[in-house]
Amino acid sequence: MGGPHVSDEVRDMLTSYRQMRRTEPVSQDEETGRWQVFRYADAMTVATDAHTFSNDLSEFIPDHQDLNTFSKGNFQNMDQPRHRELRGLVSQGFTPRFVAGMAPRIETVTNELLDAMRDREHIDLVTDLAQPLPVTVIAEVMGLPVSDRALFRKWADALLVDNGIDAIFSEEGVAAMAPAIREMNAYLLNHVRLYRTSRRAGLIADLIAAETDGKKLDDQEIVGFLALLLIAGHLTTSTLLGNAILCLDENPEATRELRADPGLLPNMIEEVLRYRSPLFWLDRRAKETVRLGGREIPAGSQVSVALASVSRDEEEFKDPDTFDIHRPSNRHLAFGMGVHFCLGAPLARLEVRIALKALLDRYRDFAVSTDEPIVYHDPRGFQGAKRLPLDLAAA
Repeated sequence: MGGPHVSDEVRDMLTSYRQMRRTEPVSQDEETGRWQVFRYADAMTVATDAHTFSNDLSEFIPDHQDLNTFSKGNFQNMDQPRHRELRGLVSQGFTPRFVAGMAPRIETVTNELLDAMRDREHIDLVTDLAQPLPVTVIAEVMGLPVSDRALFRKWADALLVDNGIDAIFSEEGVAAMAPAIREMNAYLLNHVRLYRTSRRAGLIADLIAAETDGKKLDDQEIVGFLALLLIAGHLTTSTLLGNAILCLDENPEATRELRADPGLLPNMIEEVLRYRSPLFWLDRRAKETVRLGGREIPAGSQVSVALASVSRDEEEFKDPDTFDIHRPSNRHLAFGMGVHFCLGAPLARLEVRIALKALLDRYRDFAVSTDEPIVYHDPRGFQGAKRLPLDLAAA
């Protein structure tokens, strides 16, 4: 199950999830106390019923000054009306038109990265393309020095990879992340303040200027959004691009179809998001006691949707274990759903589409190398490769 490019751990998880969907679709994890959701219909309820399920997970997260300050502008972890207020202000700078206008620059960065590997027949897709592309684009959009991208990757690893994505729920995990949080907060705060005293254009300037009903974003709120975009945004996009290559390597007929008709790329990307969602979990807090999947979940409980399970739910997706780039209905939850749908989703889709088209145009063939192993992320956080060796054959 899951195709050849799946770690044994993920394969075991997918097998377990299939059984849980049939016998125990909502269950409490004995080790963590979380309630886990495995069926699509229940997951949609958790993702969209903001009156019952809260995005504010602060009561599960240790109280820490650096983290509290840093989280001030992270509207993804807020409920209404504060979520609507902050998201509305941020959306004034990060508009669909703004994202669409980035396409030429994304194409340029992609081609520059591919030019740098022009004479190579073997690359690590993550190090050479999937990681530097989104972090370079985001840095340029924000007006941050692209030369600092190694620093951005270090912070992403410290906050989302090295300590595990669940580290934020433990005293030890937060303590381990604190130095990176403090360093990134100071760095971004300095750049926001520089923009306030300059006439430079860019996303930071747009966020400073954003205003609704006389309310504006303060410096720390801007920093919180920039951090979300810089860290979570680039790592999700990087993982998505790697997952797309893994899926194509497993499905050569899909690759041939995309070469013949690049117009299939958007639909193919949606299928990658369903079949190999970059994130494994979507977390909420039950505001009140609620019945879900035949179980009673007490108020105040942490509720975790297993995205890798709900995207394989036979009740929602026909032949869910088949990778189908022509899938007619694909309401996956990889970017969430409802009022908390990921604001950065259009940018991630655009970057991956441009990168895949460039790879298909430049190379008559690319294949996952058999000479060295794929190194996978810890699936409790991200589903995908953090090292993906790829053999290339120029067109």
